[in-house]
Amino acid sequence: MADKQRYMIQARGIKRAFPVSSKTFWALKGIDVDIPAGALTILKGRSGSGKTTLLNILGALDKPTNGKVVFNGRNICKMDEMRRARLRRRDIGFVFQSVALVPMMSAQENIEFALRLARFKGNRAKRALECLKMVGLDKRANHMPQELSGGEQQRVAIARAIAHKPKVIFADEPTGELDTNTGLRVVKIFKDLIEKEGVTIVMTTHDTGLMEIGDRVYEILDGKVAGDDDE
Repeated sequence: MADKQRYMIQARGIKRAFPVSSKTFWALKGIDVDIPAGALTILKGRSGSGKTTLLNILGALDKPTNGKVVFNGRNICKMDEMRRARLRRRDIGFVFQSVALVPMMSAQENIEFALRLARFKGNRAKRALECLKMVGLDKRANHMPQELSGGEQQRVAIARAIAHKPKVIFADEPTGELDTNTGLRVVKIFKDLIEKEGVTIVMTTHDTGLMEIGDRVYEILDGKVAGDDDE
């Protein structure tokens, strides 16, 4: 495992405002987080707490209204959209609650397609099978999404996210639609991937049964990190 004293991402003073009717809604109200490299960081909180908004900002899908995010030594808030898109394509993988697999493609083809989009230079078929083996689905490579269970589809989505060898995987409620045992299996896969691939993983959840599994846990409450003093 990578040295946990090194931070892959550091965010300071993150605020995010959204216009609501004639008012301004502050989804994030000044958040500081440090994401250790080669570890599983969990952002926990109820629906509406701001954890997904924070995840999107850390993953360069959105920009903060105020504050900065340093991703592997680079301030991504100062990047133009082309550079941010390149960062997402090369260095980031995403896993969402809705797995969004292409229904007309097999498990392996879904991963190979993602590798083409990421402009992966190696043998795409070999890498796809390698990633399916990591999540225990290499024998289901030719199955279509509708032939897989919900847990299996999520594992294919994880294999797809890791395939292009990103530095960080962002997982937004990846166990939200799974039963507890299947959810725990998904998180175990994340931990195994950290060991085998050296990847950094940031995951949101409201499942209290998963909290203690993270190497670092931040509780997001009403747009702030719980326990932080008010400004």
